[in-house]
Amino acid sequence: MTTDLATVFPDEVVTTSHVRVVELPLGAGRAALITLDNGHDHTKPNTLGPATLLGLEKAIDAAYAVPGVVAVAVTGKPFILAAGADLKGMALVTERDQAVALGRLGHRVFGKLANGPVPTFALINGMALGGGLEIALHCTYRTVSNAAQGIALPEVFLGLIPGWGGAWLLPNLIGADKAVTVIVENALNQNRMLRGPQVAQLGIADAAFDGADFLERSLHWAAQVLRGDVVVSRPEIDRSESAWDAAVARGKAAADGRLHGATPAPYRALELIAAARTVTREKGFAAEDEALGDLVMGDDLRSGVYAFDLTQRRAKRPAGAPDRSLARPVTKVGIVGAGLMASQLALLFVRRLEVPVVLTDLDAERVDKGVGWVHAEIDKLAAKGRLSPDARNKLTALVSGSTDKAVFADADFVIEAVFEEMKVKQQVFAELEAVVSPECVLATNTSSLSVSEMASKLRHPERVVGFHFFNPVAVLPLVEVVRTAQTDDATLATAFAVGKTLKKSCVQVLDAPAFVVNRVLTRLIGEITRAADEGTPLEVADNALAPLGLPMTPFVLLQLVGPAVALHVAETLHDAYPDRFPVSENLRRLVAAGKPGIWSWNEQGKPYLDDQTAALFEQGGVALTADEVRERALGAVAHEIRIMLDEGVVAEAQDIDLCMLLGAGWPFHLGGITPYLDRSGVAERATGRRFLPPGVASVARG
Repeated sequence: MTTDLATVFPDEVVTTSHVRVVELPLGAGRAALITLDNGHDHTKPNTLGPATLLGLEKAIDAAYAVPGVVAVAVTGKPFILAAGADLKGMALVTERDQAVALGRLGHRVFGKLANGPVPTFALINGMALGGGLEIALHCTYRTVSNAAQGIALPEVFLGLIPGWGGAWLLPNLIGADKAVTVIVENALNQNRMLRGPQVAQLGIADAAFDGADFLERSLHWAAQVLRGDVVVSRPEIDRSESAWDAAVARGKAAADGRLHGATPAPYRALELIAAARTVTREKGFAAEDEALGDLVMGDDLRSGVYAFDLTQRRAKRPAGAPDRSLARPVTKVGIVGAGLMASQLALLFVRRLEVPVVLTDLDAERVDKGVGWVHAEIDKLAAKGRLSPDARNKLTALVSGSTDKAVFADADFVIEAVFEEMKVKQQVFAELEAVVSPECVLATNTSSLSVSEMASKLRHPERVVGFHFFNPVAVLPLVEVVRTAQTDDATLATAFAVGKTLKKSCVQVLDAPAFVVNRVLTRLIGEITRAADEGTPLEVADNALAPLGLPMTPFVLLQLVGPAVALHVAETLHDAYPDRFPVSENLRRLVAAGKPGIWSWNEQGKPYLDDQTAALFEQGGVALTADEVRERALGAVAHEIRIMLDEGVVAEAQDIDLCMLLGAGWPFHLGGITPYLDRSGVAERATGRRFLPPGVASVARG
């Protein structure tokens, strides 16, 4: 079966394991140093496919065979140890036995680092994800670079479990509680990564050294360990049944809170962690193999790999983006407005572009409040050690404010973030055009209004572009870049270049009402609200989508967005498409009453309907079941996405999915949304056909 695996991964970029003999300092003897390197720079990390694993096995055998060798060490090319399994190959596995064999191969190869004739040392010099970190866990000792970033066991995020030893080794190294954090909680929390110092603090690494001379210092430390000058002592972990059960229960609560049982990976990971307290290494590894076999043959993993590919590749090469060479330099940024959104934008722009950023507003009080907020946030970053004193002073000096738009005269990029009303925005653009240079890009952060109409009264509408961020700006990585019929290539290229410098993922969208994310969400929430208006109990309607494992329920999302904003978007879409986007009278009453949302919250954080809100609601007599609400809502979403694709709002269904992943935080196990609509049959029931071909973001079935 091992030889068969090579045919499953036909396009594997093989990572070579180079072996060289080094003389350790302090007369400690000779060590064999294995360096993983796929021959590419750090932008293409080492990955672990079958051919790579077999090559590593040969390298380990050769290292042990070096005459007089006293230790074997493993490290990676600059900045990278390994980024885990070859995910593209994983998506090509067609039989469960192949997945199990891949798990066994990894265990066999990595196990040689744990069961060799001499001690082994993992020198974690940079990124170590999944299997990359599991290589290190199998070694006798571990060092980590303080400069290392991107260290994690992210498998649960993608729909897998740590399948090459991590689910058994990690809890037995650092305890169940910390292991649950690394394997489950971090993965479910936007795939949170660890840095080198955190890896040492958790006890995953035995020593941490600065990046400049990391290899030399690690080998010196290894020599000290081998000589007995340094004795590695690890804290005793709490192996009591109560501590282990509490950790697993905490992980299950975290998974339930986010996913409601929608995808199996975190629960399988928790089962493995729970068993790791009592089962042998061999039985623990065998259980990992079986879990890998089940999960690799599930659609959730295929959707996760599809989503990962979208966020890592398509997001970096946006469909329809013009030639980058057309982008103009941006040496000063203007922001019209000084409210919370504008202030968030100012902080982002000054941190990423490091150019002067000027906010304007109607009066000095608002300007001072906005600038003060940005300065305070910079101070917080400095207090946390994320900015040096010099950087803090520099960024603070770059942010200023004014009540006079004349300060934008030398700006290259001005974005408005004022009240969402067409006449207000048109007036702002007219005032800007009177003072800015002919080349200055005028951008709007509108969430739903027509960018074309906004620019229609300008002398140079070709320099206007939509540049729609999502709240909170610092967290959600999407920017919808809206091109009108008049937007020229230089403006568009500049917008994409700015987005990239901001470390955002940009998707080009047509200038259609509410663009992508808000249009999909509004259709979804509209159907849920309609069910409630017709008579479905509010709790039933709100929880109907729980089986999808979305980040929050529709009515909680409504509260986060704000009923007034949601109403505005709903009315905008109703004006454009009255048949598909009704406006709830109950929503109108909520807004009129100044209510922050439908639910109130008790001391335990549980939602309930207070008497005042209940009195506002008028419901009919038709109560649907949760299944009926879900089918209707998802059918409406599928219908809307099909229309959006037919209208050319985006280039392909993949762009819809990318927007929902990055702009709405929808989970990877859904693949965004179209893979789920396909595999659940909703797409065909609602629109007559799938969005993606069979086998894309799903298991190919005969």
